[in-house]
Amino acid sequence: MPDPSLIHGRAIPAPELPNGTVTVRVVREAIGNNMPGQQVRLTVGGATRTETTDDQGRAEFTGLPAGGQATAEATFDGEAMVSQPFAVPTSGGLRVILVAGIARAVERKKQEEAKEAAEPPTKGIVVFGENTRVLVQFNNDQLDVYYLLEIVNSARTRVDIGGPLVIDLPPGATGATSLEGSSPSAVVSADRITVGGPFASGTTSVQVAFRMPHSTSELTLSQVWPVAMPQVIVGVQKVGNLGLSSPQFARTSDVPTEDGKVYVLGNGPALAAGDTMTVTISGLPAHSRTPRMVALGLAVGLAGLGVWLSVTGQKRPGESKQAMVARRDTLLGQLAQIESKRRAGGTETEAQVRRRSRILTELDEVYGELDEAHAGPQGGGEGVVA
Repeated sequence: MPDPSLIHGRAIPAPELPNGTVTVRVVREAIGNNMPGQQVRLTVGGATRTETTDDQGRAEFTGLPAGGQATAEATFDGEAMVSQPFAVPTSGGLRVILVAGIARAVERKKQEEAKEAAEPPTKGIVVFGENTRVLVQFNNDQLDVYYLLEIVNSARTRVDIGGPLVIDLPPGATGATSLEGSSPSAVVSADRITVGGPFASGTTSVQVAFRMPHSTSELTLSQVWPVAMPQVIVGVQKVGNLGLSSPQFARTSDVPTEDGKVYVLGNGPALAAGDTMTVTISGLPAHSRTPRMVALGLAVGLAGLGVWLSVTGQKRPGESKQAMVARRDTLLGQLAQIESKRRAGGTETEAQVRRRSRILTELDEVYGELDEAHAGPQGGGEGVVA
């Protein structure tokens, strides 16, 4: 998980809350470690109110004056936690998260990583996480394909799978490139993804984009997956009569996004290691033209990731705890990218500000749902069910 300081003390817009309402959630070291029974002080325009956190670690303040400048603070084990200043909105409310013990958590993580790196890896396996998916977008008469892969090792130590994890891209793929947020252990060539091991405990994120040229109204994408995949998720941006089909799909549905776009989303059951996923995209605009083989830029990849997150931002019925944890890590990774650019002095557009707000709001929802979810199988050392 990225540094919790990325979200500590930040006010998250919450239009679903009543006007003039601010909730302050207090957690210890990481989101999800709720701290009930903590005193929280909220100061608005020089006046201070105090509330106590509930079982979910939240203290609620209602009836606050619109436009009032405010800060929230709490104290735990001698440590003062203070939010960034914020203004009470004229409509809806805000959610604030205060994280205790950030420095201790960072130091402990460094020690654990150093200990893990010093231990020899064990023989074992990895699998794709439940949040692995394929996204296809139709851009300038060409198909851009995004592989958002999560390689999961559930063992407590590093795992040696006997060599690197190699994924050969579909025939015809061009311009393959690694996207920001992808693990440095993943090397992308013209038609192959090679992820070096051993694999650390937890999730290794691999995010790759490539282009699939087409000259007819139909294109079939065939991908052999080298490790087990718990479910198939493929989304294609719908343009005109564009359709999506696959023998691996149990169902397909149209999913609208906040920006008015529509995606055809296909879902299917698990695939074993070595199985082939075959997806046919029909209804493609086809006309005589000179193909434009342009390398996919980093900005295009990030835009694709943002769209996909908005498509899959809602929790699916029966979604496992593993899927929600993976979705949480993806959101936090995107948040870390945004924060890194901001700290580097980049100017944020209004769209980027809205995107950060959406990510923060969804993070709060995901953490609230984790307590009710159930865990799913993951890869790991030998003897671990995958």
